[in-house]
Amino acid sequence: MCSSTGYVFKIVFLVFILSISNAQAELILSAPPRESLKAGNELYGPLAEHLTQLLGERVIYKHPDNWLHYQRELRNDVYDVVFDGPHFVSWRIKHLKHSVLVKLPGTLEFFIVTKKSDDKITELKDLIGKKICGISPPNLATMTVIDQFKNPVRQPDILPVRGGFKQVYKEFSSGSCDAAVFRNNYYYKKLSKDNRAMTRTLYESTPLPNQAISVSTRINAKNQDKIVQSLTHGEGQNIARTIVKRFGGKKVKSFVPASQNEYLQQAELLEGVVFGW
Repeated sequence: MCSSTGYVFKIVFLVFILSISNAQAELILSAPPRESLKAGNELYGPLAEHLTQLLGERVIYKHPDNWLHYQRELRNDVYDVVFDGPHFVSWRIKHLKHSVLVKLPGTLEFFIVTKKSDDKITELKDLIGKKICGISPPNLATMTVIDQFKNPVRQPDILPVRGGFKQVYKEFSSGSCDAAVFRNNYYYKKLSKDNRAMTRTLYESTPLPNQAISVSTRINAKNQDKIVQSLTHGEGQNIARTIVKRFGGKKVKSFVPASQNEYLQQAELLEGVVFGW
């Protein structure tokens, strides 16, 4: 009887160990919650399927419920393949030993502007205590604003805006805030010449590397090389084209190889600030 019970226990224990092993073998792809669950699955699901075929390991797309959920999962090293901004990439390199593989071409630059008619705000320091419209932190554009005001008691008030830079401009032009932050591409390509003429530029950021894909230490060097090759020159180019066009623009055809050295400093934007980590 005892022998039989011991045998059953061993079988149950083996099944438990195998279930844990299978769960650990599953690689997780994720990205910030910039779209709905349905849209996220449509955008990133095909890439997860492609990586499953490419690596010979099951890769699933996991959509974060919200930004707090996303940040928590990042901190807990849950994700294995992540596509997001340079500040997050840099943070994972620094704290989780991630490797950055590919990026969108070009750079990210941001403007802080105010109304030209407002003669009380002519330089950055005039924004202390004023309202600035920006996409909700930890959006990179807004984090670059906060980074200009190192003293936490002498900062602007960030008015978080949902709906992208179009909604930021709507709030800014309606008088909801004293200044606003835009990506340079939106400022020059989406705002008319007349609209731009009504603004005064207070700050233009230094160029930052573009959004990128980084991977965890659970993906070995051989498979990392496969991902780079596929997304820059192989079948993965077509699979990822929807992602590339959405975040890189219609003229961008594919990801390009990324260098680890490009992403060593941007983690500072997330650490030690009120709206950061």
